[in-house]
Amino acid sequence: MFFDRPESGEISLLVHISIAAESEREDPAEFEELALSAGAMPVAYITGTRKKPSPDHFVGSGKLQEIEAAVQSHKAELVLFNHSLSPSQERNLEAQLKCRVLDRTGLILDIFAQRARSHEGKLQVELAQLSHMRTRLIRGWTHLDRQKGGIGLRGAGETQLELDQRMIAQRIKAINKSLAKVRGQREQSRRSRQRAELPTISLVGYTNAGKSSLFNRITQAENYVADQLFATLDSTLRRVDLPNYGAAILADTVGFISHLPHQLVEAFRATLEETASADLLLHVIDAANESHQDFIDEVNTVLTRIGADSVTQLQVMNKIDLLPGCEPEIQRDEKGKPVRVWVSAKTGAGVELLRTAVSELLAVSLVEETLRLDPDQGRLRSQLYERNFIEAEEIDKEGFYHLRLRLPRQDLDRILQHTGTIVLKNTLADSNKLSAQRDENLKTA
Repeated sequence: MFFDRPESGEISLLVHISIAAESEREDPAEFEELALSAGAMPVAYITGTRKKPSPDHFVGSGKLQEIEAAVQSHKAELVLFNHSLSPSQERNLEAQLKCRVLDRTGLILDIFAQRARSHEGKLQVELAQLSHMRTRLIRGWTHLDRQKGGIGLRGAGETQLELDQRMIAQRIKAINKSLAKVRGQREQSRRSRQRAELPTISLVGYTNAGKSSLFNRITQAENYVADQLFATLDSTLRRVDLPNYGAAILADTVGFISHLPHQLVEAFRATLEETASADLLLHVIDAANESHQDFIDEVNTVLTRIGADSVTQLQVMNKIDLLPGCEPEIQRDEKGKPVRVWVSAKTGAGVELLRTAVSELLAVSLVEETLRLDPDQGRLRSQLYERNFIEAEEIDKEGFYHLRLRLPRQDLDRILQHTGTIVLKNTLADSNKLSAQRDENLKTA
């Protein structure tokens, strides 16, 4: 980056202009949370209205003077706009205000750069930053941008600018190559999970909805949790055992936000593909937030953009500890299918109900059968116990195991194919009754 990021918070001004022509307006309160999450120190919030943005400075001349006066009085180092600014608007504003100017996209990219921990996450953020920076490259060379052409008048500015553009293009190419390897590794991991027939459950939701807290509560993991936007960037997977179902993979993912920058969606495509290929989405919602319905719509919009809108979804209404009188429960549709679960990741209330609801949704493909195993098939019996497929077990008089199983159809087919195990159509009680009758007949004879 051409401008170093100080470790301490920067004195910042926040600017939000309501544009009459905008059909979807940004949230001023959310923008302030973004600024705080980035480590900024807001000292003033300047608001206003316009019919449409000014092509030169986004704001009008009067509002520009108001911002300039606030910068000087507060000795602000940074002005943050809750809008997407064009490169020329950023340059003009910086020239007028004599300080750095950052738009909403640049602010989100900066937060992502602070939060990324894994190698993959850092690559994804760097790719998004470079893609955003390419059109703003000249901002770092303002001391050379007035060089004129002609013999003896050609300066180094244009050459240096072209050199930087070429270096950025080369770096983007190298990052894309590295991320292509990551996608290949993820695809290989997905195929491995498919061969092991472990379903994947992906946590999705608006940023700061409590996904990581819920992930930690379910898996007993220790993922980073903080009351700030985009606390989690790096995808984490853990194995979980579900009641009356068996093992599954739970994935914690990056949170979404309104008008998520296009660069981030593209850069994080390798991570977001985990969501699109999941068997079930747990849509975590901050039930205590008055705008939660708007957040639900934003998340569903992003899910459509990444091709995950067709995946089965279960809504998880989180933070019920902040809602007086709200109790954990499973809400079902007219067919009895779970569609919504009310929980608190903080206290653990309703988490067991959530596990039950997840098991029910995944169990649609389960079948119930009774198998008869020979006494020497103890290893297979042990494997069935490890995967929580056995619901009941009894032993007949001849020493055969009668196992009542509840498992995916493909698991049952594989067991029958490789072991030649017998599927019993009659119950164990009927089997014992027949054996007793046979013994009685032998005695009579």
